[in-house]
Amino acid sequence: MTYDSALEKIHSLLTFGSRPGLDRMRTLLSELNNPQDKLKYIHVAGTNGKGSVCAMLSTALVEAGYKTGLFISPYITDFRERIQIDNVPVSKETLTKAVEKTFPIVERLRENGTIITEFEYVNALQFYIHAKEGCDLVVLETGMGGLLDCTNVIKPPLCSVITTIGLDHTAVLGDTIEKIAEQKCGIIKRGSLAVTSKQDSRAMAVIEHTANSLDVPLIKSGGVRLEVISQSLKGSLVNYKGEKFLLRLPGSHQIENAKTALAAIEALNQKGLIKLNDSEIAAGFGKAVNPARFELLSENPIVLLDGAHNPNGIEALKNAIKTFLPNKKIICVTGMLADKDIDSSIELLSGVFAKVCTVPVNNPRAISAEELAEKFSSACADTKSFNSPQAAFDTAFREAKENGGAVLICGSLYLAGEIRPYIIEKIK
Repeated sequence: MTYDSALEKIHSLLTFGSRPGLDRMRTLLSELNNPQDKLKYIHVAGTNGKGSVCAMLSTALVEAGYKTGLFISPYITDFRERIQIDNVPVSKETLTKAVEKTFPIVERLRENGTIITEFEYVNALQFYIHAKEGCDLVVLETGMGGLLDCTNVIKPPLCSVITTIGLDHTAVLGDTIEKIAEQKCGIIKRGSLAVTSKQDSRAMAVIEHTANSLDVPLIKSGGVRLEVISQSLKGSLVNYKGEKFLLRLPGSHQIENAKTALAAIEALNQKGLIKLNDSEIAAGFGKAVNPARFELLSENPIVLLDGAHNPNGIEALKNAIKTFLPNKKIICVTGMLADKDIDSSIELLSGVFAKVCTVPVNNPRAISAEELAEKFSSACADTKSFNSPQAAFDTAFREAKENGGAVLICGSLYLAGEIRPYIIEKIK
């Protein structure tokens, strides 16, 4: 089997969609001799900030010498970003061998009436690979929700982390903050620790109730002392217990994410479950990167790439724009998925951009560029649809260079993944 044919096998399961529930996952893992039971975890759920918190946790653990597995979703440009060891995507050979060994089980289950989805299989693959490679710890990001997310087949993790909760995936998770919080809190298990980011009071009430009912200690990010010295588009210079480092993830929302990750590390340190000193933590956090999160790709003109795709994420993006690009003429290149809360996101961005270029996103759930342009015209008078993200970016880049403006690409991580290699090649 080649790497390309292994990817084809994986993606062939996409047609079965996404279906909540853990029975299929447990059946598959049982056939694989339950690799998930051989590992220790930090389990991370939430609406926004999961990827950044996971990146910081992973880099700090690696810095301290732990062989660290990392599972994230979605990937930006390379599928192997989803399954990493010591912050390096697994090799093509490792992934190919794992698929070769495990995919026949998926096919056999299908013949017997058990249909495994793509996300379920990829998750089983990461359990299989991380166990086979002997990881000391795995930083495990949920896909959607928590309670019924297929990562939630693990035994009590060392720690469950809940990042900022907002409205997203409402058709599946529920249409209120409380309902969504209940789903996210499904990863909190008796015999573990729980950590939470700063939350809406409604979400916090659900988190506190869940932790109390399971007799799980709840640690809040607000208890972490992290001093912000200065902020720029390149990140935030911070002081943590006398250790100064540049957090290369810009924006105030990333300070909150850093405090959440630090709260988890401090709690695990205190319990003796891990051992990291302050310099290892600072060095690790200073190496953390998370592509397409207010990522600076060019300085002349300024080009920023952000995957914000729900109102919470858009709010954080808007605050970052106000902080770092005041009075800047910004051209926005955007494409979105139709099942997101597009109207609320557009309302938040009203008056922020000088020009908006709407584009198609290579995803069956995407809204057309024309329909998105029609919606965006209420928020920006100069709105135009384009046939491709590349054509829109070329126009925006040229105009920003001419008038000293900036380009911001946002609206979908799928769009970010599609356009990022093109931008990097273009600005070389």
